[in-house]
Amino acid sequence: MSSSKPYKVLIAHTDVPPEGLEILKDKCEIIQVLNEPPNNRIEILEKIQGVHAAIWGGRDILNAEILDAAGPQFKAVSTMSSGINNVDVPELKKRGIPLGSTPAMLTVAVADLAVGLLIAAARRFQEGRRKIDSDNWDKDHLDWLLGQDIRDSTVGFYGFGGIGQAVAKRLSGFDIDRVLYTTRNRVSEDIEEQFNARKVDFDTLLTESDFLVIASPLTKETQGLFNATAFNKMKKTAVLVNVGRGKIVNQDDLYDALKSNRIFAAGLDVMDPEPLPSKDKLLALDNVVVTPHVGYATRRTRIDAATLASHNVLRGLAGEPMLSPAY
Repeated sequence: MSSSKPYKVLIAHTDVPPEGLEILKDKCEIIQVLNEPPNNRIEILEKIQGVHAAIWGGRDILNAEILDAAGPQFKAVSTMSSGINNVDVPELKKRGIPLGSTPAMLTVAVADLAVGLLIAAARRFQEGRRKIDSDNWDKDHLDWLLGQDIRDSTVGFYGFGGIGQAVAKRLSGFDIDRVLYTTRNRVSEDIEEQFNARKVDFDTLLTESDFLVIASPLTKETQGLFNATAFNKMKKTAVLVNVGRGKIVNQDDLYDALKSNRIFAAGLDVMDPEPLPSKDKLLALDNVVVTPHVGYATRRTRIDAATLASHNVLRGLAGEPMLSPAY
């Protein structure tokens, strides 16, 4: 029996929260992909035929092959992420198909994790746990496992959009001294005043930051920007936190900087490659804290992202501006 609903929407990932898809049900027949990556592409190519829109999750690439399979009636797509690296943006633009994303829905969860990584790296959580596991707990020395203070520190942000500002808001409760940021455009004076923030060039950001948070998208300009040259300009007591994209950091150079104590520590939720192999040399270091790209990973965040993606799709189908357009 054919559906009486005017639109078909493909949910191109298996674990999109159903609570976020409720608003689609009045107007859309929902077609769900059932196979897990990497075995889902054949199913996607089959099920997307005749579909009008898609909610696109995971790392599989939405490209010309998928769009050709969909057909000319395909009108809209939204990711459930801040990044759109899993979408061939020029191909969508060429076909006049609007793209939505959901960066605002991820801000709170990613900012919370960034602060956690900052504290864990600064206070040597990884090294301390290894001391316990290896029966090397030192009870006799007062200067054992001394970390870096957040109080009265200078926190630098490479990228000071929603996530960067949310991290700064949380760190303000730690009585930090000031915020520096490097972005293409200056933020508003109100935001600068709120966070005691000042826009600086990249070299100043590197040399003056006690903590440096990367919260920038991956572009041709940002890829590999944090390399040996950059690390050599940072304080030896500096802590680097990356919740942007792994390829912004030259990971071999970061390993060398951490191993030689050229910088104090790092906290990473993103890396290159992902998944990071369990035998990667970075994981052998005591002064790096790594989480497996779970900045967004709270139940509420996923529901909120799915809800916004659903609204994006409905707007696109109606020919209206998306609530959260990616371009």
